[in-house]
Amino acid sequence: MTSTDRTTHPDRSTGPRSGPAPGTARRAARRAAAFARRPYWDRPDPAYRVRRWPDLTALCLATVFFWSSLSPSLVPRPWYLQGIVGGITAAIGYALGSTLAWLFRAVVPRPPGERIRARCWQAYWLLAPVASVWLISESARMQRRLRVLQDLPPSLTWHTPMIALIGLALLALALVLARLVRLAAVTLIRLLGRLLPRPAAYATGALLTALAVLVGVRDIVYDRGIVDIADRIAAATNGGTKAGIERPASRYVSGGPGSLLDWDALGYQGRNFTGSTPTRAALTAWSGRPARDPVRVYVPSTPPVAFSDDRPFAAQAALAVRELDRTGAFDRAVLAVAGTTGTGWIDPNAAEALEYMYGGDTAIVAVQYSYLPSWVSFLVDKEKAGQATRALVDAVRARLDTLPADRRPTFVVTGESLGAYAVEASFGTADALLAGTDGALIMGPPDFSPISRELRRDRDPGSPVWRPQYEGGSRVRFAQFPAADLARPSAVWEHPRVVYLQNASDPVVWWSPDLLLDRPAWLSRPLGPDITPEIRWFPFVTFWQTSVDMAVSYGVDAPHGHRYGAGAVDGWAAVVPPAGWTDADTTRLRAFIGHRQAAY
Repeated sequence: MTSTDRTTHPDRSTGPRSGPAPGTARRAARRAAAFARRPYWDRPDPAYRVRRWPDLTALCLATVFFWSSLSPSLVPRPWYLQGIVGGITAAIGYALGSTLAWLFRAVVPRPPGERIRARCWQAYWLLAPVASVWLISESARMQRRLRVLQDLPPSLTWHTPMIALIGLALLALALVLARLVRLAAVTLIRLLGRLLPRPAAYATGALLTALAVLVGVRDIVYDRGIVDIADRIAAATNGGTKAGIERPASRYVSGGPGSLLDWDALGYQGRNFTGSTPTRAALTAWSGRPARDPVRVYVPSTPPVAFSDDRPFAAQAALAVRELDRTGAFDRAVLAVAGTTGTGWIDPNAAEALEYMYGGDTAIVAVQYSYLPSWVSFLVDKEKAGQATRALVDAVRARLDTLPADRRPTFVVTGESLGAYAVEASFGTADALLAGTDGALIMGPPDFSPISRELRRDRDPGSPVWRPQYEGGSRVRFAQFPAADLARPSAVWEHPRVVYLQNASDPVVWWSPDLLLDRPAWLSRPLGPDITPEIRWFPFVTFWQTSVDMAVSYGVDAPHGHRYGAGAVDGWAAVVPPAGWTDADTTRLRAFIGHRQAAY
């Protein structure tokens, strides 16, 4: 090759080349510049049934919804759940924005000019990413402040890029699914148009598409998917027993010697409850006084006996009363009916606090209506909780009425979470609860519980919904910090008494579908003692935030979130204190219950 050749073709070097070819780089630069001038895409042909580029109005509203989801809620949440909340709320915002854009195009058929559209898109691409990164960083600061309010270390891992990516991925997935449904609907309408007039084709196609989506979500995704998987997992768990739990040797508990119920039939929570009953020796060692072996009766949802009664809950309750008679429960000082959660769980702190307080001279009875997690039970068979517990209360109450008044044990009821709802549904009103028992201890009642809703609705003027005062606190009192809150009302504390342990930051107490569109009373000032002042209500957003909060409500310590810890000690001491019981005894038992390792 001559020197002329090398001069004419300078790019033909003999050495290796690295990096993109100049032509490729120039094309990439031209495309980037073209996108910067016109950062959106239009359908080149009306035959495109589904546009590929997002709608600007919908995207702006999705971004605003994502920003609003970054505000703090009731309990601290980890970064990955923040991403999920952000993605769900962004998808809701996109759907609303898309609807608004469609309505605008229907009213104003002439779209804005290309120059205006380009400037709007350019502003979005410049401002949205920067604002999103800043607001995600700010959300970490607000989460740290909330952690301090709820007695958690302020340290926090907050992956800003991952939060944005999770939210974007969920939004994209929702958008793809929605467009697939739309494409299927358009295709179906086009096919029907060959057989039907155009209006009939549109109506029939839209109806068939809606039915297909409804059946697919309800029957396939929900019933055969989520619920069926949860049922299989819960059934497998119900057949097991927690490590360290063994069949009791006491004849005073179900599953023990002489019991009408076999140990293997009690289910997971039933075996945990009866197998962890405190022994007489343990109770004596704590009090220094002679104690008795406590009575614990538990009837599972499928007992190993044939029910001839066509009312299964009544037959279940009758079996529970027979077991109470067998154990001599009606000769004890206190008899408690405990409402259970969906899985059949009973709060061990509430049970043991009563047993240690009375030196074992107690009987606690419960029935299981389901083995499903509480959130599944709420969705598929919430009514069973009230029906089963009401049948048990009625059966126990009828048996007590056969005894002379001076020989009846003190009759109390207790329940936490869905178990609180079960107890409240058994009575229906506050007056019925006070008339039908000698006292009650209710912890963390869900928003749909009838009595707590009544009490919050009819609370005395000026008292906040998170610590309502009812009729001056003469019979019913609410507490988050029991030692101080139960003594707060100035009215005379009459008997019978009902104590509610209700944390201002408990999402189980405050979750409701009403959060979608209505601002809740628990966000009114003054806020609860462990609620950050930076909390805000946003339509749709607060609902999903509170829903996610329920999943992490056990990630804090009592008395925050859905944890009530040793507060049951103060509750029982206020409702049914034994003779000679002192404040010092309450303090000592609270410390003992609070520091011991629960068996289940």
